Amino acid sequence: MRLVNGVLADNLNLSDRAIQFGDGVFRTLKVRAGQLEFWPQQYAKLVHDCARIGITAPSEATLLADIAQLAPSDHSLKIIITRGESARGYALPADIKPNRIVQLAALPAYGASLYLAGAKLVLCATRASWQPALAGIKHLNRLENVLARQEWSDPAVFDGVMLDRDGWVVEGVMSNVFALIDGVWCTPILNESGVSGVCRSILLNDIACDDIPIVERKISLSQLYAAEAVFVCNSLAACVPVRQMGEQSWPLLSGEIAARLGQRATSSLLFIGNQSA
Repeated sequence: MRLVNGVLADNLNLSDRAIQFGDGVFRTLKVRAGQLEFWPQQYAKLVHDCARIGITAPSEATLLADIAQLAPSDHSLKIIITRGESARGYALPADIKPNRIVQLAALPAYGASLYLAGAKLVLCATRASWQPALAGIKHLNRLENVLARQEWSDPAVFDGVMLDRDGWVVEGVMSNVFALIDGVWCTPILNESGVSGVCRSILLNDIACDDIPIVERKISLSQLYAAEAVFVCNSLAACVPVRQMGEQSWPLLSGEIAARLGQRATSSLLFIGNQSA
């Protein structure tokens, strides 16, 4: 079920630049019991990413009215903002207007065993591209992730780790990576490539202000393998401890961070039942 510019629809104009060029941004978030998880952070990130590539984001009231119209309960919610429609060619018409898409999907079925036994990762051969102008943004051109995701078919694998052109750890195909190195939780700096997810931002900007040290730094593959523990995170799965990648295994030590992220999620829930257009 989806809305395009506030109207139920199952199609998009073929001249939309999202189709032509992947020109736009998106966010994916969790809805549980009709409440949006981390909505203030998700909307702020959407506005930030739109601004980075010169798109005017829809107002918060407009998006909340769209979401309320879909009346999600326990769903994955995806918001897509495209730059709009244009003729062929990269140049932008002066009167271009963004399009917004809000759609629902079933939540992924992550069982308790994933968190109790830990996730299995693979190391991807596909590299994350170097492009500082787009680094951190969740833009619509995700071909690297599509290629990387084709590298495994084993359902026991939760995600794959992607490196940059120089061999530094960047991220997971669908998650951000954290490693415990010398007693400090570290996550790769994303100023040249990768996607800065909302959970990652909350861990760095909120939970790191508690008594848990969390920092951004360059992480080599050898440092990842030598880490004391590893976890990955995204907006649907939250914090997932990692037990294994290839021949390397780690103890499951991310429980306190996962608990604090869960507390933040509960305190940030936004009930949308009373929203109106």
